[in-house]
Amino acid sequence: MKKISVMIHQDYAEDVVKALHETGFVEIIDIIKEDPASLKQTIPISQNPEISTCMTYETRLTRLIDILNKRKKTPRGIRALLHPQLQEIITIQDRSFHDICSSTEYKLNNLEKQVITNEEKLSSLEEQKNTLVKEIEQISLLQEFDVDLSDFNESPFVIIKAGKTVNLPLVEQSVNSSDHLAIQSKEIGTRKKKEWVFILIGHSSEKETIEKLCKENISLFDFQYRSGSPKKAVKALLKQQKEIENQQNEINSELDVQTKKYLTELHALREELQIERLRKEISKNFTKTDKTYLIKGWILEKHEEQVQTVIDAISKGYAVYSSEIPSSNPDNPPIYLDTPKWAASFKTFLTLFAIPKYHELNPTIFLGIFFILFFGLMLGDAGYGLVILLLSLFGYFRFGKFSLMIKNWSFLGIWLGLSTTVVGFLTNSFFGDFIPRFVYHNTEQKLYSVTIAGVHLPVDALDDPLLILTVALIFGLIHLNLGLILGVIQAVRQRRYKTMITQYFSWFPLEIGGGLLIGSFILKWEIGFPLLIIAGVLTLLGILLFFIHAGPIGFFGITGYIGDWLSYARLLALGLATSGMALAFNVVAQLLSDIIPLIGIILLPILLIIMHTANLVIQALGAGVHSLRLQYVEFFNRFYEGGGQEFTPFKSQRIYTKIEEK
Repeated sequence: MKKISVMIHQDYAEDVVKALHETGFVEIIDIIKEDPASLKQTIPISQNPEISTCMTYETRLTRLIDILNKRKKTPRGIRALLHPQLQEIITIQDRSFHDICSSTEYKLNNLEKQVITNEEKLSSLEEQKNTLVKEIEQISLLQEFDVDLSDFNESPFVIIKAGKTVNLPLVEQSVNSSDHLAIQSKEIGTRKKKEWVFILIGHSSEKETIEKLCKENISLFDFQYRSGSPKKAVKALLKQQKEIENQQNEINSELDVQTKKYLTELHALREELQIERLRKEISKNFTKTDKTYLIKGWILEKHEEQVQTVIDAISKGYAVYSSEIPSSNPDNPPIYLDTPKWAASFKTFLTLFAIPKYHELNPTIFLGIFFILFFGLMLGDAGYGLVILLLSLFGYFRFGKFSLMIKNWSFLGIWLGLSTTVVGFLTNSFFGDFIPRFVYHNTEQKLYSVTIAGVHLPVDALDDPLLILTVALIFGLIHLNLGLILGVIQAVRQRRYKTMITQYFSWFPLEIGGGLLIGSFILKWEIGFPLLIIAGVLTLLGILLFFIHAGPIGFFGITGYIGDWLSYARLLALGLATSGMALAFNVVAQLLSDIIPLIGIILLPILLIIMHTANLVIQALGAGVHSLRLQYVEFFNRFYEGGGQEFTPFKSQRIYTKIEEK
């Protein structure tokens, strides 16, 4: 990583920024914040007024895109999953900001009014249609009454109302208590939700009583300006509704044509404007003199020559380029996580914890490899592993070309599935004891039986958990010592030799000597006296070195290390939990089929699928979380600190466009 500084003539600054944006090799820093000393010779740059022009056009285009996007016909549900579509990309010329604005203005002038007018018409027609539908619903309920809709009004002497109620007895009670009120009703609805439609007639002197009654117990109908019988009114309203629907269909057809013809082009125009806006906004990070612009940033050494060549070519020599290798303090350079493509998904696990500091080792590869290994040991069932493997293969080959994220995570899933399948076959677990129970009809029989180099396989985790625990602790010891080795390498690279010896190297003689002493006095290993003396010396040497580093609290560091090592017993615990739950589900399903012969046999495969799916999801989640915990807490605690900032170059992100190659 290098820190670069470019002083360029103002006439070429815009073209240089464009080139840096397209190449995407430089992270541009804010000079005012990061290097305020430069303000002694230069001054800040005010905001470019063309930014507001970009934002105005973006807003207008976004409105059109939102309208047309709703009309885009794309597969949904399972069909969308099985038949994803590639995004259409438009090849464009490398043109100036003025040309982009002219093209946008021309497109908006020809399309904006049409689309927005059609959308407003649709909204208005939809409101009219909803009103008609409501009126049709209300008037239809009155078709059995011999009335004229124009009668539902207030005259100087008579008030006639129509509506619905869920409490007809209470309404009738109020009506019967007056000599100037009358009611006709009909029951509608279902038994669970009874309703009555009614016509209420009263003298005008009962207006207050009618209004109170309607307010408390009645939902009134509203057919102002309607006349004739309910049947004729419904027929006329249905005709109006059909006319509105025809108008809607015509407008929808026109919008569909506009969507198909212009939507991708509008996306492309907006993307061009967004890129131009970002280029103009980045200028706030520069400073200037009367005739020049000062640009500073970070660049990878492998790209420096290429960027310098581009700047010289564009500026025609009117640029001064300089670079320097930074120090970790006070420069605090960003971190470029250089990982191979196959390990792209591992990077997510690291960023969830912390980005390494400058001059700190990048543990991404080690983190990913041990995550896969520990996940397989914790899930540890060949049936579940095959499910993960097949789904990941499907995602990789079916959707990988549509989404880089899906491709990367499917690739990780393939390895997780493979590791889980291998561990499952080694530990005699395929959906628990599914094959011995339902295929062999003998739960004592193993999946297979083979002896390799004197080791009989498979090893049943439920029958021999101590062996699995031993394997788990061995992997834990390997993992912890790898962290110590990385700590030694990192300390040497940072030239912290005392720390390397006292904090990291001290553990190796302590582990070797302490292990031999424990083996001799507790596990009763037969160790010769000379080797016993060497073990004691190594132990004392390790303790002495570690106490030089940590002081009196070094004792707690030793007990903490032992606790970290024992944490790897979770590899056994979660593996047993997966096998035990799978076995229990198999037993439950078999018992059900035995208790209820015919129905149980039919339900057997359904129950097995549901229960094993639930077990797979729960145990896979647990395996993932605990695998990461072993990395973050036990492994990283040996050597890793983190706290850096990731290298984020100034790079154009294109989805809908690509520049035409000259």
